[in-house]
Amino acid sequence: MGMALETKKSYHKRLFMQFIAFSWAMVLCFIGFQYVREKEYKSEFLNAQLQQYNRHLLAAVEDGQPFEDYIATHDKPFDELRISIITLTGAVIYDNTIQLDSLDNHRGRPEVAVALAGGSGYNIGRQSASDGREYFYSATRGERVVVRTAIPYSSTLQDLLEADWSFLVVMVSITLAMSVVAYFTTRELGKDIERVNRYEAEQEQNRLKRQLTNNINHELKTPVASIQVCLETLLSGINLSEEKRQELIERCYAHNDRLRRLLNDVSLITRIEDGSALIGRERVVVNDIIEEVAKELEMLPEDERLLLHLDFGDEVVVDGNPSLIGSIFSNLTENAIAYSNGKNIYISLLENNEKLCRIRFEDDGNGVEQKQLPRLFERFYRVDKGRSRRKGGTGLGLAIVKHAVQFHGGTVTVTNRPNGGLRFDFTLDKYTMQ
Repeated sequence: MGMALETKKSYHKRLFMQFIAFSWAMVLCFIGFQYVREKEYKSEFLNAQLQQYNRHLLAAVEDGQPFEDYIATHDKPFDELRISIITLTGAVIYDNTIQLDSLDNHRGRPEVAVALAGGSGYNIGRQSASDGREYFYSATRGERVVVRTAIPYSSTLQDLLEADWSFLVVMVSITLAMSVVAYFTTRELGKDIERVNRYEAEQEQNRLKRQLTNNINHELKTPVASIQVCLETLLSGINLSEEKRQELIERCYAHNDRLRRLLNDVSLITRIEDGSALIGRERVVVNDIIEEVAKELEMLPEDERLLLHLDFGDEVVVDGNPSLIGSIFSNLTENAIAYSNGKNIYISLLENNEKLCRIRFEDDGNGVEQKQLPRLFERFYRVDKGRSRRKGGTGLGLAIVKHAVQFHGGTVTVTNRPNGGLRFDFTLDKYTMQ
């Protein structure tokens, strides 16, 4: 119940935060665009006013009227308007605020260069090289001269060019209102998503349980039928030799042992899946478990024994379950003995840090076809079904390996070795949160 509530909250929180992030990102982009666009619009509007004055002055000059007379007798669009008359070569022949002898060639001024090339141009906030003041410049080219007007930057001009922030209040208010609506909407949507996911998880769990039950039934049929035949033969009263009787008893024992191991493996997988929070944890020295595997190998008959090669210099300590970690190595070892046809096992420590350890388990056997590798961890999957059953395998060994590794916060992969055999790489977290 607590976990479901936590999941529900996480879906709601995730959806709400995604919506808020998207909404505010859109608002900020719009505000930035609107701010730039409005400044451009106001700059262009101001330039249009200056351009109109420039063209009137040019028309008067080109009609032969002295430009000093026009400037003195006509109203200017702005106070403190600086007016410059510049030849097409860049020489300043008139300036109403600065002495001509202090002015250099203006052909390279940005607004003048643009006007010479395209007929008109303006520049926002460029500092004058003549008097050091900052101006808004607007230049217009005529047939013989360029008229340039400039407004010095002041609080009035800054206010004129400043973007109107009233739209910002409106946008923020709308976004806040949308955020409130989104909170309640995403809360309901989060509940719906959690219900769907919970339903799908339950359906998948039921499917896996049905599949496991069917597989178990299938696996039980052969040993149960064999035991039934052997017992019926023994109880039939048929006159059997002692050797034949002993053979039937041994066959019953072998099938019974296979049933026992199958039930143990099923119980272990079920315990990991359904009761992982109840599985105890303690300080586990992985090196000690590998030593136990080595001792068990030495006790095997010589024809089943594989030579163990260790490259495990560091002491590896994890917070885990010794039984499950032991099952990882024992099942990998049993798998190599039963199916690899190899002679050697290699266990190596690839990485060991404060967070995790990375271990490699290899054999030098035949390996498997590439297309079969992804299915090796499936329950009851067998590369060679007949051979697997003859060896007494339950078909759950590698599935147990996968579940035990995942219980310890790790992952496991399998590949074919370049020189033959299988290579299992897996990690174990040093400290796994319950």
